[in-house]
Amino acid sequence: MQLSRSEQKRRIRELEKLVQELVAMPEPVLARLPATAEIIDLVREAGSMKGGARKRQVKYITKLLRGQPVDDLYTFVSRRRGVALEENRARQELEYLRDALLNEALEQQQLHQRQGRDWEEGWQSRVAAEIGSRFPAVDSRALARLAWLYSRSRQKRYGREIFRMLRAAREQERIASRAEQHS
Repeated sequence: MQLSRSEQKRRIRELEKLVQELVAMPEPVLARLPATAEIIDLVREAGSMKGGARKRQVKYITKLLRGQPVDDLYTFVSRRRGVALEENRARQELEYLRDALLNEALEQQQLHQRQGRDWEEGWQSRVAAEIGSRFPAVDSRALARLAWLYSRSRQKRYGREIFRMLRAAREQERIASRAEQHS
């Protein structure tokens, strides 16, 4: 799935918030940071800076982290500061998946209208299939059906139901991973 420019900017802002959290941490905590030595040194330097220099340093660290996996850093910060930062990122990912599915359904409906064809409820959704591969516990056909219903009626309840299904699938995945860690 190609990320829209708006989604890319949202993710960069979230990453920037993460870096700001890291910069605010005390020196002894930074020694345990799961990052490269270069990133740790840059975070330490940023912690001692003030004003515009600190902002520039945060943006530079954010730029360096863009191409790297940051899940370990989110986990580290969430253990230190609570789970709010990680939960916010996960919620935004689910919202993005829901919106991508609904947009695909709306595009399909418009395409069928232009062609003068009837659009069937059992349509094959590429996004629903991708969601199904990401979350095996979710019913891809049910997601596609809800997106179809949304495109026909524009009732927000169908979008909310899609989000509930995605959140439940993510929760099942989280429970399964915790069970694997404890066994």
